[in-house]
Amino acid sequence: MRKRPSRALVPALAASALFLAAGCSADPGQSSAAARTPDAGASATTTANSDQPLAVAAAPAAAATSTAVARPGTVGGKARKTSLKVKSYDSHTRRAVISAVAKGTSSPSPTGTPTPAGTATPGRTAVGDVIASAPAPGAPDGLLAKVTKVIGETADGTEVQTAPTTLDTLLGGDDAKGTVPVDPASFDVERLLPDVKVSWAKTGDIHSGPEGTKVPLGSLRVDVATKVATAEGAPASADASVSGFVQVKPEVDFSYGGGASTAATASTGSTASGPGAAYLGISGDWTSQWALKGRAGATAKPVRLPFAKLHADPVLQVGPIPVVVNLDLTCYFEISGDGRVTVDVEQDLKGDFKAGGTFGTAAGWTPVNESHMDSSPVRTSVTTAGSVKAALGAQATVGLYGAVGVTADLAPYLRGEAAGTVTATTPVGSGTKSDVAASGSWALYGGLDLSGTLQIQLAIFGTPVIQHAIPLGTLHREWKLADGKM
Repeated sequence: MRKRPSRALVPALAASALFLAAGCSADPGQSSAAARTPDAGASATTTANSDQPLAVAAAPAAAATSTAVARPGTVGGKARKTSLKVKSYDSHTRRAVISAVAKGTSSPSPTGTPTPAGTATPGRTAVGDVIASAPAPGAPDGLLAKVTKVIGETADGTEVQTAPTTLDTLLGGDDAKGTVPVDPASFDVERLLPDVKVSWAKTGDIHSGPEGTKVPLGSLRVDVATKVATAEGAPASADASVSGFVQVKPEVDFSYGGGASTAATASTGSTASGPGAAYLGISGDWTSQWALKGRAGATAKPVRLPFAKLHADPVLQVGPIPVVVNLDLTCYFEISGDGRVTVDVEQDLKGDFKAGGTFGTAAGWTPVNESHMDSSPVRTSVTTAGSVKAALGAQATVGLYGAVGVTADLAPYLRGEAAGTVTATTPVGSGTKSDVAASGSWALYGGLDLSGTLQIQLAIFGTPVIQHAIPLGTLHREWKLADGKM
């Protein structure tokens, strides 16, 4: 289980348990009226059998006690609301305690054991039930599992043995697609350096962070100011500093297409396994502004300096189904160079990005990565022969129910080369000649790298297992800002 950092901000989007449980027969080979009866605490409203896609949205905080029930393999077994909840979970034994809270009571209702005929009493947990829980005690990343054995009763509810399952057992032939912003206030923050400040803004004119910091609505900003130590193996000692910020407005992209699932049969309601399409990714607006000053005694091999780690578990409400997304961001500064180089560089970047994995029955899983960035005016001073490259970036991982599916690394950078002494002021994109005082030759480049991998855990959609990690491929763009000779 991940050791969580101290909470620096308010709790995640929906911190209470939501889950799916089926009340099918304890004996998979039998069916009965009891097995097909909705949960006693369930809402009478069920997911309609229609061609309309399921809505995808952020789970509201008001839905702290709402639940859903699905009964795979039974007629009328689509997901619906219910009063069941996960009271606790042990990740080592995969055992969970399921509680059914009756309306108007604050304690679990009796759950009992399966009836002698081998069928589950309505409202009680049984073998074959499917659980999809938002963050719950013992399952901070949410839980997606099926019940393989009913162990017995406890004071908190029914203890069950579970095994992993996949989303297609819940979504079946339904379609769902949506992009959901991540509440910036939901992130846990671990500061890795002393001078790191975190700011965010959300609806209701709510703001967190240093006084006077302006952050666009829905955005998260991380500021850093630190010294850069001389890298081991560098040709000379150095004294340099870096300062700036990364600002991101993260969104989770989720889609599922049940095209590969067959229609329910009249007798059993069963469906074929696996979706016809799926997508999981992260996207958003990006702004960074940073400066590197001093003698950067770096090496040809990049030196990465992480300065903040952030984590959130946003819950997507896909129809009645809670889908837990696990999002991690690591902000870092990276520098490399050769020779003894003194620099004074600044760069502002603004744009957007998208990274993820998309599935189709013909091509399987394929990567998606794109980014569009614009540079604002840059100032640079590079002294003495050599080169330097500095990036202020973020590595993001996104997964479902604790299983990482996509890793993406977005690194906008500035690269300078000099032979001699150069001082240049360059209004990028203005068409104006650079103001240069130099002896020798120089060149200045802006650029960005976007790379990452698709992980085997993407099979959580119910798609064929990825045999090995699939590289996203490196999206590399570089543009010349200015150059010259004296």
